[in-house]
Amino acid sequence: MHQYAFEKLKVWVESKELIKEIYLLAKSFPSFESFNFTSQLQRSSLSITSNIAEGSSKHTHKNRTRLW
Repeated sequence: MHQYAFEKLKVWVESKELIKEIYLLAKSFPSFESFNFTSQLQRSSLSITSNIAEGSSKHTHKNRTRLW
């Protein structure tokens, strides 16, 4: 199976684990929080891995210079 470069990054692997932990933790929150705080936590944790993946696809010189 093909593995993208960002999937080898330790930060990406650990952020996937963070997502799992947040989703498990969110299950323990009261039901009235399910559409407020819980939702925000879940969406923000997902954005970490998404942003890493998106950033790794930027291959132009202009985008690389922003990183350094």
